[in-house]
Amino acid sequence: MSRSNFTVRIVVADDDADDRMMIQDAFTESKLGNPVDFVEDGVQLLEYLRREGEYAKFAGQPFPGFILLDLNMPRKDGRTVLKEIKNDPDLHRIPIVILTTSKAEEDIIKTYNLGVNSFICKPVSFEKLVDIVKTVGHYWIEIVALPPECQRNAA
Repeated sequence: MSRSNFTVRIVVADDDADDRMMIQDAFTESKLGNPVDFVEDGVQLLEYLRREGEYAKFAGQPFPGFILLDLNMPRKDGRTVLKEIKNDPDLHRIPIVILTTSKAEEDIIKTYNLGVNSFICKPVSFEKLVDIVKTVGHYWIEIVALPPECQRNAA
């Protein structure tokens, strides 16, 4: 089946409301057109992926095609949730892209050791954020073959 027969959902985990708004605007500006869901921390991300609580409405639906994950969040940070996802046999194949303000070599090394697929530092300008969203979206939505649990038949 061709890629055009699938809708790829994206989830963004970021605690900063302004960053979430800018990322949403960047998705709109990039014209990807994929559904994007937002969660505010690692606890919510795991509830979303496990279809618990308010996210039970997603039960039976495919996992997101990829996760944009911030590292520095309250309750459960990106490093901790990354480790939990990659150790969960139901979730470990979901691609994860770190999108964070951290440029620390320690964070880069640790997240790759935990199985992250990409590490991107948040840009300063909105234009560069749009470029990143376009590039990441193009790569994960149009180029790579995603695991079957991350795809849904298009309506």
